Amino acid sequence: MKLKGFTLIELLIVIAIIGILAAIAVPIYESSVRRSEDKAAATDVRNVTTQAIASSNP
Repeated sequence: MKLKGFTLIELLIVIAIIGILAAIAVPIYESSVRRSEDKAAATDVRNVTTQAIASSNP
């Protein structure tokens, strides 16, 4: 009777690959979030400036 399953080595390799992918993906994700926040802040500044000029209270 042949048992079906994964060996410890196979599981360790998969865990190592997931760790490597996470180490690559996390900095990319954080950079993307930072850029998004910067763009949102720039849009807010632009909107406030436009509103101040429109209301003649710079």
